[in-house]
Amino acid sequence: MSIEIGQTAPDFTLFDSNKNKVTLSELKGKNVLLLFFPQAFTGVCTKELCSIRDNIAAYDKVNAQVLGISVDSVFTLNKFKEEQQYNFPLLSDFNKTVSELYNTIYHDWILDMKGVSKRSAFVIDKEGIVRYAEVLENAGEVPNFENIQTTLAELN
Repeated sequence: MSIEIGQTAPDFTLFDSNKNKVTLSELKGKNVLLLFFPQAFTGVCTKELCSIRDNIAAYDKVNAQVLGISVDSVFTLNKFKEEQQYNFPLLSDFNKTVSELYNTIYHDWILDMKGVSKRSAFVIDKEGIVRYAEVLENAGEVPNFENIQTTLAELN
């Protein structure tokens, strides 16, 4: 079932690249931008997350915690974060439970890979309600960051 605007965001706990647990419901009081991405070290994913890194002040300004999520291991995400100097957490959904929960997973992807996160974006408000949802079928596209920024600005 798709995640709908206006519903309570499904809660989850995942490990970040530093092996710390991050629980969505513990971020209440902050706006949250969840960015699911297919795989670390790929061209479009790197470009997408670098644009967030380079514009993190805009997200800080609207009290938004950015969380990147992929099915890569914490070890892979740690190296990716280190190399690209990302200034926001990357979470490992290695078991694919959160990608399934948010209905943002390719069951069959390139090179016969199965269970890879679809590129998608969800804005969750301070009360835990989904205010923006975009799931892309084409991994070569990126979310509409202008619409995301507008949504985040309206929440403050």
